Amino acid sequence: MSDTTLQLGIIGGYLVLSLLIGLLAYRLTDRTAEDYYLASRTFGTVVLLFTTFATLLSAFTFFGGPNVAYGSGPEWILVMGLMDGVLFAVLWYVVGYKQWLLGREHGYVTLGEMLGDRFGSPTLRGLVAGISLFWLFPYVMLQQVGAGTALEALTGGEISYAVGAGLVTMFIIAYVVLSGMRGIAWTDTLQGAFMLVMVWAATLWALSEFGGLSAATAGMAESNPGFLSLGGGPYSPQWMLSQAIGIAFGVAMFPQVNQRFFVARSKKVLKRTFSLWPILVVLLFVPAFMLGAWARGLPIDAADGNVLPVVLSEYAPAWFAALVIAGAMAAMMSSSDSMLLSGSSYFTRDLYRPFVNPNASDSWEDTLGRIGVAVFAIAAFVASLYTPGTLIEIGGTAFGGFAQLALPVIVALYWKRVTKWGMFAGIIGSQAFYLLSVFLPFVPDTYGGWLASVVGMLLGLVLTVSGSVVTSPAPTEDRDLYFDLHAD
Repeated sequence: MSDTTLQLGIIGGYLVLSLLIGLLAYRLTDRTAEDYYLASRTFGTVVLLFTTFATLLSAFTFFGGPNVAYGSGPEWILVMGLMDGVLFAVLWYVVGYKQWLLGREHGYVTLGEMLGDRFGSPTLRGLVAGISLFWLFPYVMLQQVGAGTALEALTGGEISYAVGAGLVTMFIIAYVVLSGMRGIAWTDTLQGAFMLVMVWAATLWALSEFGGLSAATAGMAESNPGFLSLGGGPYSPQWMLSQAIGIAFGVAMFPQVNQRFFVARSKKVLKRTFSLWPILVVLLFVPAFMLGAWARGLPIDAADGNVLPVVLSEYAPAWFAALVIAGAMAAMMSSSDSMLLSGSSYFTRDLYRPFVNPNASDSWEDTLGRIGVAVFAIAAFVASLYTPGTLIEIGGTAFGGFAQLALPVIVALYWKRVTKWGMFAGIIGSQAFYLLSVFLPFVPDTYGGWLASVVGMLLGLVLTVSGSVVTSPAPTEDRDLYFDLHAD
């Protein structure tokens, strides 16, 4: 049996296992939109923790992050592993607990639905959904780029980029269309545990091949002495804090993450989950990113490709490399499936239902949601064949775009005086500022070392508060909706 056949057999077996889990979940899923999108709000601690973990930790983690560590040093761990592990756990409580209370009380499925109801504004609901879908699209595409490049590198080009990305996309469509949130959560739990085990296995295997921890670190230091000093290379305190803040607040607004704030079975489940979150994040990011940094001291050239497949092809047998890449596939699939489901819910709940067919039945919404998953996935796959930029550029852009929503949403959750006009000003103003900084080369993308994503967030906060101060609440706004809720 050739190495390529063995590798494809292992990865294909993993894909089939995910599909079988989806089929099992399909048998237990009610034909309602709430059950399809939120699994009837029944998740316990283990499932909620691992489905959020697996949903977030994607191609960006397995490929983009080690590539950054390979090129610029391991300090990225401080951004993703420590700062964002803690920051997002805090936001999980600040934003997630309030959303959970509101979702339990009013049956909300999406962030736009919640805000639209609070301010009596279908337009605001549609605006939030449209912005979310705009930024979600490149991040779905990122997963397909990762899948295609990983399979192409692993098989030495025998499986082309397009075929690899298309294969993974096909399997994701199949089990998401069938199973909805329940199946996704089950596969995420499997995928999250599997990728955590495999990244540690890959790191320990690599260290043994490199001659041990001391030898790997010495080789890294000899190749790039700045990798061992905090603040070396291109990093600055402002850059690191900007990245940490932008990513953590952006994560809280990602549709696939934000919707998980609605699905906990109880307050106790929420508290346990966000308490365990930083531990799980550190357990993944430390080995993944250090592997990229250690690889810089090796006689390999991964400047134009993904570090992980190159290291595995040089230092690991085919069967082990295939298992690790299957773990990376787990990371990509567990992000893509949730993104597709959330994107579909934002389209059907916040755009189709209020603006096209307000009287749509629950069963038709469920059917339309499944169709939307397939359409969104195929569109992202086609776009991935012509993708601009690197994985990090695509992912970083999406994080910053979502981060612009965070402070207006937090203000709306905790300040009675905010008005819909303040919300419009904050959301539109910060998004416009960030888009200009991303797409127009003559607009600065840093200000005194701080990234435009963080500056835009502050602008959104100022516009939300000042816009609310100078305007009056509309008669349709329910200013008490968010402030009289208590957990059992």
